[in-house]
Amino acid sequence: MDDRLKKQLDFALEIDKEKNVFRQTHLSGHGRNENDAEHAWHMAIMAYLLREYSNESVDISRVMLMCLIHDIVEIDAGDTYAYDAESIKTQSERENAAKERIFSILPDDQRAELTALFDEFEAYETAESKFAHAMDNLQPLMLNDSNGGADWREHKVSAEQVYSRQIKTRLGSEKLFEVVDDIIRKNIRNNNISE
Repeated sequence: MDDRLKKQLDFALEIDKEKNVFRQTHLSGHGRNENDAEHAWHMAIMAYLLREYSNESVDISRVMLMCLIHDIVEIDAGDTYAYDAESIKTQSERENAAKERIFSILPDDQRAELTALFDEFEAYETAESKFAHAMDNLQPLMLNDSNGGADWREHKVSAEQVYSRQIKTRLGSEKLFEVVDDIIRKNIRNNNISE
C-alpha cells in the first residue's frame, strides 16, 4: 500500500471515533443521546433537502461536507454543550489543537483542503458556512422539540440563551428562522424554556 492511501485509510479509521462522542441532545422519540456522527449525517441530509431555503445560492456539496466534518475535532476536544458558558471559553483552543492533530493524518493536500473547509465553517462568513450553521442550529432544536423540550428543562435553559444561539440561523435562512422562532415560542409557552 502506498503512503497516500495508508494516510487516507488511517484518517478514515480515526474519524470512526466520532461515533463515540455523545451530545446532550437525545434522539427523537426520547431515545438515547445522539453521537456526533449521527448529528453530522443528519445535518448533511437536512442541508440537501432544505437548500432551497438558503438566503443565498450555495454550493450544496460544500455545505454538506462542512456538516460532515465540523465536529470531527470533538474526537479530541469533546462535545461543548451549546449553553455551557465555561466550556465555551476554551472551545476554540481545544478544537484548534484537535484540528491540527486529526487533519494532519491526511496527505498534505487533503489536510489543507479539510482544514480550510473547517476554518470556513468556523469563520461564518460565506453563504455556505452560514447555511451549514443554520443546519447545526436547527437539527438539535428539532430533536429537542420532538422530545417535549426535555433537554432544555434538564439544563434550565432560558429563552435568551436559545435565541442568542438561534439568531444566527437567520443569517443562513430567514425561512428556517421562522420555523425556529415558532418552536422556541411554543416551548416557552409549554415552560420547557424559561423566559
